[in-house]
Order: sequence, then structure tokens, then C-alpha cells
Amino acid sequence: MTDAPHGDATLGGQDDAGGAVALARDLIRCPSVTPDDGCAIDVLADVLRRMGFTVTPLPFGEGSTRTPNLFARLGTTHPHVCFAGHTDVVPVGEGAWSSDPFAAQVREGILYGRGACDMKGGIAAFVAAVRSHLARHQGAPGGSISLLITGDEEGPATNGTVRVLQWMHEHAQIPDFCVVGEPTNPQTMGEVIKIGRRGSLNATISVNGVQGHVAYPHRADNPVHRLLAILHELTASPLDAGSDWFEPSSLQVTSIDVGNMATNVIPATARARLNIRFNDLHSGADLAGWIRTVCARHAPGAEVSVNISGESFLTQPTAGVEALRQAVADVTGHVPRLDTGGGTSDARFISRYCPVAEFGLVGASMHKVDEHVAVADLMQLTRIYDSFLERLMG
Repeated sequence: MTDAPHGDATLGGQDDAGGAVALARDLIRCPSVTPDDGCAIDVLADVLRRMGFTVTPLPFGEGSTRTPNLFARLGTTHPHVCFAGHTDVVPVGEGAWSSDPFAAQVREGILYGRGACDMKGGIAAFVAAVRSHLARHQGAPGGSISLLITGDEEGPATNGTVRVLQWMHEHAQIPDFCVVGEPTNPQTMGEVIKIGRRGSLNATISVNGVQGHVAYPHRADNPVHRLLAILHELTASPLDAGSDWFEPSSLQVTSIDVGNMATNVIPATARARLNIRFNDLHSGADLAGWIRTVCARHAPGAEVSVNISGESFLTQPTAGVEALRQAVADVTGHVPRLDTGGGTSDARFISRYCPVAEFGLVGASMHKVDEHVAVADLMQLTRIYDSFLERLMG
């Protein structure tokens, strides 16, 4: 396939059934590096309105933290299937791209651009799948189809999906099942569906001592020694051996900072940072309590700051997950593995309201220079989402 000029995202030729490539290119051409939107939400909203969706813009936050979001729904009955995704992307990075990262060039069957796989391509594939589903059913889905789209997933995620979900709950718009279109496949389409994620906790430990001369340690109180004792106890034993669906939890010390430029001075303060990726055998609150207890044992005056960015969650393999799994197998010929690995995603917020699973494109190039997606994969994902809708909604 050769490169083509900017086109109407609602149009597609024989090589772009449903317009997935055209829409993906139009979205990539919006430079929506968090927190800027680059008009990506507006481009998508316009396409959805023309398809018959009721589109509700939902910007949240003020000033520089104001985040564009949208909720769009077609139909009023059940089952209600929702697709969740984000239009914001990470910066292009410092490396040299082979083409403008926002030009959305197609070369030899590959679409290049920031957000191609994470995750503007996934959004475009779902919209194209809905268009195909509606054409097959004379414009009337056998239930309701909605999209929850945020411009704040790659950033702090404070005014994005979590705020839209609150609005959806208040307005009786919570779906029966949600698919998050994050790139879940390591190398080829059909490898992995994510049905859960580990929780994530970040902690900062500050131990205060008494500064003094190293030759007179009895006149000082070395906070480094106390901090090392704390870290030794925290890391001495595994947190667990894993659970039915999750690998073992992991505690990693990410920084130890003293800031002492002198070789003959006992410092006054020592700090450490750590992260815990925890499975369903723990809660963030329990782990925070454990950290504080260990700190109190070795340094009673230690200051401990904990931020829990998400709890672990698991969606049992019920009807929605099975429909998605069968759709992947139908199109790719591979039965995908159900998995809970990797980092966090906005599915951690959605799981509080309804069952959720994640499936999208191959993620090998996400966040890298020359991020890209094979056009063939984009077409496959469109057919997978279409088959999923057909299986779940008829």
C-alpha cells in the first residue's frame, strides 16, 4: 500500500472496510500529546454523530488540568457494550523518526505515527466494527453500543476515565460489559486478552536523624542505618507466591537518596522510594499499613507517604470474556491466553463499575520511535471487534 492524501474518516476503499485506516490516520494527525488534545476528541465526535450516536462532551478540570473526554451511545436497551480508550499520546521522544510522527504515513502496508498502536488504531478499529455491525443490522444494534474516550490516560488520569465513570453512574449509563482497546498482544494478533491487572503502590520513606561528624558517631543518629534496616526487612521475603490468576507480587526499591557530598559527615536525613505491584492477595491499604509498621519498628519518627494508583482487579471469564475470546479465535485462528500481567490501565477504574477485559493491537512499538501498526492487523482487529459485537448482541 502506498501513501495517500488526507481523507474523510467516514470513507474507505476495498482495502479499508469500515474506514479503520482512514480514521486512524485522521486521529494520528491530531498532535494530542498529553495534556493537549489536538482536536482528536472533536474528530472522533464528528464521526460518531454522523453514525447516529448521541455524543456528550465531558471536559473535566480547570485551567491547565482541563481534560477533554466524551461519552457516546447508540441505542437504549440491553445488552449495553462499551468500548473504552484514549486519544492522548506520549511525546515523540528524542530519537529520529523515519517520517513526521503526526503525518500518519502508510508505507509497505505499515501505518506509522505516534498513537498508531497506543491507541488511536484501536479506537478506529472499533468504530469501523460498529459501522459494519450497523450495516448488517439495518442501523439498529441488538442492544446499546457506547464509547468512553478520554484525553488523559497517559498523564495523571485524574480528570479522565475516572470522572467520566462517575458521570455515567450518575446518569444510569453503566454498561453490562466493557472492552478496553489497549494493545495487549506482545508480537502477533490473537495472543493475549487481559482480564485483570495488578495493583500499584508507590511509597516514599523519609528517616530523620541527627547530623554529626563520622569520628563521633555517639553524638549523632545515622538515618541511613535505620533506612537500610527498614528496606532490608521490606525486601527480605517475597510478599506471596502468586494466586490462581496472578503472578507473585513484587516490591522494588527505586531510589535511595541522601544528598551527602561530604565523606566525613553523618547526614541528617535519608529517603527511599519503592513501588509494589500487588496481586489479589493484597489491598493497597493493607500494604501501606505494613510499610508503616516496619518503619515504626526501626525508625519511630519516619515519615511515610503512600500513593495507591490502583487496586488489583480480576474479571472472571464470563459471557463477555468468552465472546471476546471466541471472536479472537474466529478471526486469528489462535485461542488467546487470559492474562493479568503488565502495568496499569484505565481498566482499573472501570472494574469498579462493570466487568471489563482488554484486547487491542500488537504493542511492540508503543511509546517508541517509529511507533507503527500493520494495516493487516488493523483490519484483523476490526473483524475481531465486529465478531465480538455479533456474538454478544446478535
